[in-house]
Parts: sequence; C-alpha cells; structure tokens
Amino acid sequence: MNKITFKLLIVLTLLVGLTVEAQTHLFEHPDFETIAKDHQSIAIIPFSAKVSLRPKQMKEITPEQLKEMEISEGQSIQTAMYSWFLKRKKRGKLLIDVQDPNKTNAILKKNEIDMEITTPEELAQLLEVDAVITGKFETDKPMSDGASIALGLLVGFWGTTNSATVNMSINNAEDGTLLWNYNKRVVGSLGSSNDQLINKLMRKASRRLAYTK
Repeated sequence: MNKITFKLLIVLTLLVGLTVEAQTHLFEHPDFETIAKDHQSIAIIPFSAKVSLRPKQMKEITPEQLKEMEISEGQSIQTAMYSWFLKRKKRGKLLIDVQDPNKTNAILKKNEIDMEITTPEELAQLLEVDAVITGKFETDKPMSDGASIALGLLVGFWGTTNSATVNMSINNAEDGTLLWNYNKRVVGSLGSSNDQLINKLMRKASRRLAYTK
C-alpha cells in the first residue's frame, strides 16, 4: 500500500466517523434524574422493527415471512437490551429492576395489546412498572440469529448488517412524559449479534441515563 492510498483511507475513515456521530441524537428531560429517583422497575417493550431487503430478496419471500423476520428482530433487540441492563445490575451499576421480557411479552399477549394504539403510560400501568422503554429498529439486513438463518435458508443470503438505526424512548408511567430519547444510525459492518449493536449504541448514551451509576 503506497502512502497516497494509506492517507486516503485515513481521510475516508474520519469522514465516516463524522457522519455517524452527526446522526446521533439524544434527548433528556431536565427533571429525569429527579423523577427517576422514585422509580423501582422498568419494562422493555418489543421494538417495532423494519427490515429493508434488496428487491431480488423481496421476491423470494412472502409478506408473512418478512413480518416474522421483523417480529424476531424486534424481540431480539428487546432481549439484547435486557441483557445489557442485567450486566450492569450484576456490576452494581444499575439502580432499578428490569422486568423479564418473558413476563412482559406474556402479559402483552394475554391482554391482546395492539402496540399501535396503546400509549406508553397504558403499557406501564398494565405491566405494573414505573417506566417503559419502547423503540423502533430499522436495518437493511436482519441481525438476530433466527431472522438471519431464516433469510439465509430462504434466499441464500448470509452476511452482516451494513446499517442500522435505533430510536428508543423511556416514558414515565404516571403521565407518559418522555424522559429520555436516543436516536442513532450506525453505518458499517456491525456483526450478526444484536447484543453487539446494543453495546455499541449504549456505550456513550448510558452516561446520560439516570438509572445507571
């Protein structure tokens, strides 16, 4: 590799890094820390996921199969987020309890909850927690193991995600107030694990999260 090529690679790397950072948005309610002091538990709702495949891939699968992939992605993000919180709880760096996703999903299914018409405060009251985490996840290739394997078997495509966008919010149970919102788009190969994605996304954001030390 000659010097010119090497310098060009450095410039491109810096430009990509700047682009990624420019697409990061974090909102924190001015009274989040004060409100969070009274919180004892939170629940993570399955994320609303959208997987955008190539036109050729779309022809190989049915709308039902795509929907199943998106449900798998949304639940995988939920599980990855729960694991992230548990690790901090084990280290003594989490100030609240996080409801087990299995319990959360069972309650939602039992009550036949339509996520599109249910407010955050209604969800929190149903789940008997002090706040809920909701979010949207968009990617151009599925990242969860289940969805990736399904896509590979259906259309013969295997590989890592090129881009992903996560928009997640924390709402107060009492009045539905938005306490925290984090929107980040990551470009580049992230690996096939949603755990890696959540760890990457939360690395900096957690410093502004009132529930963590």
